Amino acid sequence: MEKNAVIVSAAAAKKIGAIVAEKGNPSLMLRLSVLGGGCSGFQYDFSLTREAKADDLKISRDGVTVLVDSVSLPFLEGSEIDYVEELIGASFQVRNPKAASSCGCGASFSV
Repeated sequence: MEKNAVIVSAAAAKKIGAIVAEKGNPSLMLRLSVLGGGCSGFQYDFSLTREAKADDLKISRDGVTVLVDSVSLPFLEGSEIDYVEELIGASFQVRNPKAASSCGCGASFSV
């Protein structure tokens, strides 16, 4: 694995596959972006898309694809995208080594 790679866990890949199957469109991909805002300065944004942009990083695992745009990539290098099911709910989570701090819900971070 490259030092600066973004990785997708098996649990995240399985959940993305389930979402894509539920939508009935096998060409859908999950896009992860970093946006300004949130209680810690930056926030993660997850969305489904049918099209990759020319400068997107494409991460494939277990038949699904995750896209990261070139603007977000420097904030996400070395991160792992995971899917976690807990008593309080289930969600995609980003384990980001560049995040100096994050909010309690894990949806936003600062560098």
